Amino acid sequence: MDKIRVLIIDDSALIRKILTEVLSSSPEIEVVGTAADPLIAREMIKQLNPDVLTLDIEMPHMDGITFLSNLMRLRPTPVVMISTLTEHGAEATLNALALGAVDFIAKPKVDVVHTLNEYAEEIISKVIVAAQAKVGNTPNRVIKVKNSAINHVVDIPEKHSVDVILKSDPIKRTIRHTNKIIAIGASTGGTEAIKAVVKGFPADTPPILMTQHLPAAFSQSFIRHVDLVTEMTACIPKDGQFAEVGHIYLAPGDRHMLLIREGGRYIIQLNDGLPVNRHKPAVDVLFRSVAQCAGANAIAVLLTGMGADGAIGMKEMHDAGAKTVIQDEQSCVVWGMPGAAFKLGCADYVVSLNEVSHKVLSLV
Repeated sequence: MDKIRVLIIDDSALIRKILTEVLSSSPEIEVVGTAADPLIAREMIKQLNPDVLTLDIEMPHMDGITFLSNLMRLRPTPVVMISTLTEHGAEATLNALALGAVDFIAKPKVDVVHTLNEYAEEIISKVIVAAQAKVGNTPNRVIKVKNSAINHVVDIPEKHSVDVILKSDPIKRTIRHTNKIIAIGASTGGTEAIKAVVKGFPADTPPILMTQHLPAAFSQSFIRHVDLVTEMTACIPKDGQFAEVGHIYLAPGDRHMLLIREGGRYIIQLNDGLPVNRHKPAVDVLFRSVAQCAGANAIAVLLTGMGADGAIGMKEMHDAGAKTVIQDEQSCVVWGMPGAAFKLGCADYVVSLNEVSHKVLSLV
């Protein structure tokens, strides 16, 4: 079995040491080298031919964003960014994802050793997924990893199901209203996929609720990026806010977002409960709430993402009469979440990323 060859690029000796220990603990990964700056890394990439890079953003001689831009132009390679949980770190990371980085690992400003070791399983899974992700315009090298090993790492057993936030309750058939609602879920690769979708929506599109797996520190930066590319108004909602036509609402990075209905109006609720599928916010929470209060008046969209969050919720929306759309495998960075929904048989439409907005508008 071929191991995933990883090169770690970081100016911090401590971070290089921790990431080497964490990644080397996986039998599927081999750390083939570490580099303290991009100039050293450039030569090591030629010599070692790694499958995946981990890349710090702030480094001497050349910052990570400039290095990444050159890399994606000359030698597209799966990259997992190492990002600080700050406003500046969020902006830089979103720019890195726009340039083609597959994912990121959030690095806290304090207690780095404890935090990175605590999230070792997640770090390993992100590197394994990155090795199989589509990067640039060229097909990625085929990484031979046992499916059982991938499932063991990537499909982490959920700590809590959606029931801890919202109990299953089939839609009440007495609902009589026609107000449309659109619910979107995404994860790995989703920041760029969401921007590609919403830029096709006009200002009078029905309310859109989105759950994207992001840290809380990244939410404000991301919603600004979204707002810039769409005719709609994008924001992070407040608890109890009405869902209005022409608005996009992003779940904040530390709260689940739900939809309830009072009369003919939709209201957004924010919930500080337990993580679901190890995520907070979780797509399944949003989708279940929309299934229960909107039923056939809803449209569900599941975009690129690692794992299976949202698949069960999409099936509940489908069973409640909602129309469901998933991004196809070819255009996904990672087909985990939409693929899981496809396997459940609850996807009405499977379309490429550049067709999602057109399909949603046709269903509206």
